[in-house]
Amino acid sequence: MSPAEAVSRSNTVLAHAWMVRTFLKHADEIQDNEDMLDVPRTLYDSIRAVEPAFQRGDHADFLRRLRGKLPKLRRAALHFSTHFREFSPHTNYEMAAASLIGVVGHLEEIFAAVDWNEVAGLAQTNANHKTAEGAPATDPLDDIEIPEV
Repeated sequence: MSPAEAVSRSNTVLAHAWMVRTFLKHADEIQDNEDMLDVPRTLYDSIRAVEPAFQRGDHADFLRRLRGKLPKLRRAALHFSTHFREFSPHTNYEMAAASLIGVVGHLEEIFAAVDWNEVAGLAQTNANHKTAEGAPATDPLDDIEIPEV
């Protein structure tokens, strides 16, 4: 799978995660539990972390950032799936849990199919281009966590 196709597919998968995040953000049942509130916060952080690269059309940076967020996404999905019944047995929560597990699974499939050699080549080309333009080769915003609003 090409980096461009991987980004396109990943962005669609992240749209599903965003909808789960929105549902959980407004779910009264979890508002008093920090562990459960970490689930929508992790989704927000992960999706917003790749947004600038998506907007720039930087497929290598998008995929690198998202792959780095995958362990956090996996932990959040597993935590929610394991504990949602403590807050509500409602079908909405069950479907949200299934959706998050599906998001992680789809991202893993995409990452398994992507041509990482092509991604590395794109990253090198992007780094050379940035350096040639006099811009720093690294983004100072890489280490900043984006707060939820």
